[in-house]
Amino acid sequence: METETRDPVLLPDAATPIIPWRKLTWWILLLPVLMIIALILHSFSLLLFTHVMAGSLWTGADIFLGFVLGPIWKHLSSSQRLAIQSRLIPNTFLYMPILAITTGTAGWYVAKYDGFAVSHSIVFPWIVAAGIVVLILTIVGIGIMLPTNFRMLKEMRGATPDPETLKRLTFRNRRLAAVQGIFQVTIIIIMVHLAVLPT
Repeated sequence: METETRDPVLLPDAATPIIPWRKLTWWILLLPVLMIIALILHSFSLLLFTHVMAGSLWTGADIFLGFVLGPIWKHLSSSQRLAIQSRLIPNTFLYMPILAITTGTAGWYVAKYDGFAVSHSIVFPWIVAAGIVVLILTIVGIGIMLPTNFRMLKEMRGATPDPETLKRLTFRNRRLAAVQGIFQVTIIIIMVHLAVLPT
């Protein structure tokens, strides 16, 4: 008869750090590093690559979480949600904030290099609109969803995670992920409009 082994991720002990830094997606740090190199070298192409890549990954993740994973979440059992969360949250804890910060920062410098970030530019109102949307996405992501994820990690770290608390926090983030997805579609529309406007 096989004995069931306790999953250290699902059932962490007191010695387990709340944020498992070693399990975080380290390669995502390459994007802000590339952005810094691009700014030092004044390389517009590298800066634009960093902005587009970070934005694509950020947008794709938000849309997937909001419109693909979100609708099926309510059909999962508490144990299934716990199993997904225990692996998803640590791996996105660094991923999402880094993408948000890199996308917005690189985008601002791209606009400056293009000469769009001046009030007399014909596309300046669209740059402002893009900046507002990115600001909202960043505030919701880092200011609300990130602390909620931290609370969920802390709850799951306990010996007896409360399913109701986890459910409440999960569905809060699910609704916010849908909001993020809508704003991500909005920023895509703005970016397409910027691409076709005369400069």
